[in-house]
Amino acid sequence: MTVQVGVPGSARRCRRATAAMIGMTMAAGAAGCSDGGLTDGRDAVKLSLTPGDGTGSLRPDSAIAVRAQNGTIENVTVSTKGEAVEGVLSADKSSWQSRWTLDPATKYKVTVTALGRDGKTQTVTSRFSTAKAKKSLETAVEAPANKETVGVGIPIILNFDGEVDDRAAVERALEIRSSRPVEGAWHWFSDQRVVFRTKQYWPRHTKVSFRAHLSGVRFAGGVYGTGNQNIDFTIGDEHIVKASENSHEMSVRVNGKLKRTIPVSMGMGGLTKYITTNGDHLTMDKGSPVIMDSSTVGCGPGCPGYYRQTVYSAVRISDSGEYVHSAPWSVGDQGNSNVSHGCVNVSPGNASWFYDLVYRGDPVKITGTARELEPENGWGFWQLDWDDWTKGSALKQSLLVGPQGATPAAPAPTPSGGPVTDTAPSTPVSGTPQSS
Repeated sequence: MTVQVGVPGSARRCRRATAAMIGMTMAAGAAGCSDGGLTDGRDAVKLSLTPGDGTGSLRPDSAIAVRAQNGTIENVTVSTKGEAVEGVLSADKSSWQSRWTLDPATKYKVTVTALGRDGKTQTVTSRFSTAKAKKSLETAVEAPANKETVGVGIPIILNFDGEVDDRAAVERALEIRSSRPVEGAWHWFSDQRVVFRTKQYWPRHTKVSFRAHLSGVRFAGGVYGTGNQNIDFTIGDEHIVKASENSHEMSVRVNGKLKRTIPVSMGMGGLTKYITTNGDHLTMDKGSPVIMDSSTVGCGPGCPGYYRQTVYSAVRISDSGEYVHSAPWSVGDQGNSNVSHGCVNVSPGNASWFYDLVYRGDPVKITGTARELEPENGWGFWQLDWDDWTKGSALKQSLLVGPQGATPAAPAPTPSGGPVTDTAPSTPVSGTPQSS
């Protein structure tokens, strides 16, 4: 693969070039060429390129760096059989540096052309290789899937098959672009799991691009990433679901409009595992049929209360066995009594309608119960307030995400006599979770 980076310039004695700068947009401007008269050696451009030609095997997290003295960088070409190399050019066009880490065990050829103040060009070429990773970690994206249409509460979840020591290096390698502006942050739940969540729900019909530039990232001593992840997904219609144990009703709003109010029956209680969890859930997946087995919550065959039942139109909302599902046996209790083992029971007709409607990542807020949803129970990430969420970032920051990528959110102005807050308010969007 060959990546060529050009910087436009024009003057009487200079050639014209076309801009092709990856990762940033450059405006056409003067390249600083002379337009006549004699020049001396002090106006000749001097180029330096790191790593130098013939350099031995480098750590994959090394950077390609170019500097020009007495002139401007006109073109950078990186040839490799690995991933394309993106770079960032300085505002004065005197330096260029690769943006992400390099692929392990890969050969690179870098050719740079610069233009001096004397109107003459200089070209420098370097060839080098990166070292093979003796140990590597694999990365899996749990959600969302590529090309998936998802709900406004969807997180981005990455799981690693080993421990990550340098969490900050991983965060710096994760790139998000959004067609509509949002504020969000990464949060580590363990050394093997990191999650991105927005401060408020995603605006509906937003297109999102996620790139995990993890090839060559040093996770720990001698342990590197060897592959990247590219995920593009779309936020669908805004589905906001609220269910109350007290009223025995579940309301479903689509793009702000109430579409249906559904009678429900929730957990019967008595034992903690039979209490529906209270708080901000997300729909995680769905299936029809699904086998409900009490063995999954510690009550196997022979246990009082053991059950194994096939249910239909089942939408999962936690890892502790909770679904919104069809329950024809409890229709008489739906709307007035709680008789389930913790699930949200609805009629077959309502279950089928709900099943067909929802995406993964739709918010389901349950109120009125005595058991709180844990943030790590399924996708209970919205249970954490924003300050606690951003504290889970290795870089201790939230990000402003838009079409051009993400930048750290600026601290909010300090109120008179008050403390400095962690982040600036984000652009308001619809679908903000409401307090119960």
